[in-house]
Amino acid sequence: MTNSSPHYIASPRSAQRRQGCGWLRRLGLALLTPLALSLSLSFSLIALQATAQTTNSIHTPTAVVGEVSLILGRAYLERDNERERIEAGSKVHVGDRVFTEAGGHVHVRFVDDALVSVRPSSTLDVVRYDYDAAKPENSAVKFELSEGVARAISGDAAKSARQRFRMNTPIAAIGVRGTDFVVSANSRSTRALVNEGTIIMAPYSSECSSDALGPCAVDAVELSQNTLQVLELGSGNPAPRLIAATAGRELGEVEDASNNESNSAEAQVVSTESPDALDTNEVYLESVATTKINTEVAAAESGPAPDEQPNTPVVPDPVVPETPVVLADFTPTSALTAESTRADQLVWGRWSSNGSPSLLSLSLSDAREGRDVTISSPSGFILYRNEPNGARVESGLGVVKFDLSAAEAFYDSANGIVAMRVAGGNLELDFVDRAFATELNLDHAATGAIDFTANGAIADGGYLLLREDAKTVSGAVATDGSAAGYFFEEQLEAGRIQGITLWGAQ
Repeated sequence: MTNSSPHYIASPRSAQRRQGCGWLRRLGLALLTPLALSLSLSFSLIALQATAQTTNSIHTPTAVVGEVSLILGRAYLERDNERERIEAGSKVHVGDRVFTEAGGHVHVRFVDDALVSVRPSSTLDVVRYDYDAAKPENSAVKFELSEGVARAISGDAAKSARQRFRMNTPIAAIGVRGTDFVVSANSRSTRALVNEGTIIMAPYSSECSSDALGPCAVDAVELSQNTLQVLELGSGNPAPRLIAATAGRELGEVEDASNNESNSAEAQVVSTESPDALDTNEVYLESVATTKINTEVAAAESGPAPDEQPNTPVVPDPVVPETPVVLADFTPTSALTAESTRADQLVWGRWSSNGSPSLLSLSLSDAREGRDVTISSPSGFILYRNEPNGARVESGLGVVKFDLSAAEAFYDSANGIVAMRVAGGNLELDFVDRAFATELNLDHAATGAIDFTANGAIADGGYLLLREDAKTVSGAVATDGSAAGYFFEEQLEAGRIQGITLWGAQ
């Protein structure tokens, strides 16, 4: 059988060369084997060291990037699937989740002097916080607000590297330009207002990933300070929209939400129709049940009873009992009606009762009869105003002082919600300087006497606005300056006070 494959025969000289080469190869292998083993061992040690370093880095806690500077109520830090109660001074690391219960309120001061305030019933993740004081332009910051309300005041990192700052919500990406802003978010809606600077909001898309940093450009909308507008994105909407802060959603939408039990949680989050009202969410997100508790009426103590003289036949002079002195209380004793308020220029309505109705507010249908909406609060109160000539206040009013007509106030703490006595107050509107000042005298056995004081601005259209970290006022004045009303709220150490008021010009 013939083999068709090429066949080569070696010559004697070539065989000798192969023998020589084989000897050299054996010698080389003998010499190189120890070196190879040595190198192999060295590489193995290096690999083991690298593995050990990697393993150690996984289990080594991340650097501290923030510290809790304020805690009110109950709040927790979640880290590595473990939860710990937040206390003043608690350290915050990258990867931590800040979770607040109803009534919980947390301030976190970060290493670059940024401040993030996490409000009640909220969840915020510190996804990334890279800050180099020597090179702040290389910083990278990312938060994720999955639900609730948070306020972010930019530090050096966001100011120096604004293209590498991101606040994510379930449906929107928010970038900044050196900013103080407030975000309210849930799975279906994101709303934001700006106290200072500018934000850029955009929906997630193929061009806007939640994994990225900085603002997105596609379908993005900007919002700047002093615009009296709110930036809103709803699920399914192609892009955010700017809405008037003093008008907000159409009433039909609000009423539909109040009648839909499945939407009640969303309504509690997004029912803030003014910048001030949204800022109210900073300190109070969950809806407050306004169950009216009968106000205790205190009587002045009578003087000492006359000395008893049982063993004397002398009949003492009859004692005329003193008339008990009832302390002043501007809380209504009976519910207002549509008929009794028909001529009133300002009327409170409420779209979400969450219990027994407020005595100082009407149903929406009754309150809005012949009136227009001005402001609303997260607890469901809406102030309506008679606007025969539109939302314009008469000029030349100067300084107007008001007397308190009626008010409701509540104290909300871990022990529940109780009605407070409203003993009096004062309100002064300066239309020249566009400023207001007010005081309310409140009282309850659980709190003692409390003087709520506030100084804020009068915006175009006669709207009363105050936004502070733990204090809020939002209201409006009648277009002729004859009446005023406002919603108020203040966070205390052990709870919060909130309520509504009506005033008449002196």
